[in-house]
Amino acid sequence: MKIGLIGLNQTGKTTLFELLTNKTEGETSASGKGLANTGLGVVPDSRVDFLSKMYNPKKTTYAKIEFTDVAGFAVSDNQKSGAAKFLNDVRPCDAIVHVIRGFESSSIFHDLETIDPPRDLELVESEMLLADMELIDKRIERIKAGKKITKEHEQEMEFLGHCFNWLEEGGTIREMERTEDEDLAIRGYSFLTDKPRLAVINMDENQWENKSWAKREALTEACRKLNIPLIELCALMELEISRLPDEDKAIFMEDLGIMESGVEVLARQVYEHLGLISFFTVGADEVKAWTIEKGTIAKKAAGKIHTDFERGFIRAEVTKYNDLFEQKSMANVKEKGLFRLEGKEYVVVDGDVINFRFNV
Repeated sequence: MKIGLIGLNQTGKTTLFELLTNKTEGETSASGKGLANTGLGVVPDSRVDFLSKMYNPKKTTYAKIEFTDVAGFAVSDNQKSGAAKFLNDVRPCDAIVHVIRGFESSSIFHDLETIDPPRDLELVESEMLLADMELIDKRIERIKAGKKITKEHEQEMEFLGHCFNWLEEGGTIREMERTEDEDLAIRGYSFLTDKPRLAVINMDENQWENKSWAKREALTEACRKLNIPLIELCALMELEISRLPDEDKAIFMEDLGIMESGVEVLARQVYEHLGLISFFTVGADEVKAWTIEKGTIAKKAAGKIHTDFERGFIRAEVTKYNDLFEQKSMANVKEKGLFRLEGKEYVVVDGDVINFRFNV
């Protein structure tokens, strides 16, 4: 799973990237040069923690998200930076997280001088829309410059023209009604406005403690209208906590009243917004979380581990995580009759602990 981080200059976006990927400032200097940074972030999961303690495996593997942090772009009353150049770096991503500045600072200046989160949300949404229109323009130009325009090319240009007009009216590709064929065609373009989006309001510590920042209600309403989940966090504070020894982290989080970290909140929202779930495989060698789409059947989930598992699928031995948590051992689960054998059409549920039987 790939997530792109975007936003205006001076939003604390790279600080969030460091928090999510556990990278240091020196390792993320590329974004200051107009280049994109990429890094893997672990998805915290207390279920993996519990299973690892139960099985004491040689290796514990959490689900991972690949984050791409593109350079922040400037938008002023007189000049635009050509954000499309930066936004193109997140086209391969599955979803986009827009980092919005909420924090005040006398030393870190906003391009537009004032802190106005709903304005900044609208600006970046507009930049994504313009970047998609630019993509369409370039594709149509390439078709017209070709030696021969086929019937398929004519159909593509007609469809792209429909998309362009829709964007020009202020709509997003995600909202556009389309046929099955059009839906399939759209995937090849990786339109930014077709991707699921989340917003993170980056606060300072005082704002976080008081849950108060400029134009909070207005931004909340704007995100609601756009169907964009809004996450509140203080990236700098959480980054500092994340670098403490493990025994100190819990103390600081408890003192600050942090029930779950911003990383956990963001990961959960990403999963929910993308329709993703986790299942687990366990044993003495490894306890591992696997990410799949909701509605995935057992045979396809087996293929996530290895193609041989899917090709030679026999059955899935399934235990619900909650049952295993309550019973404290697989032996107790089986004794209580909570262990089940499922066929290839079984729909995997979030938290299933599965052992796949196969024969190739």
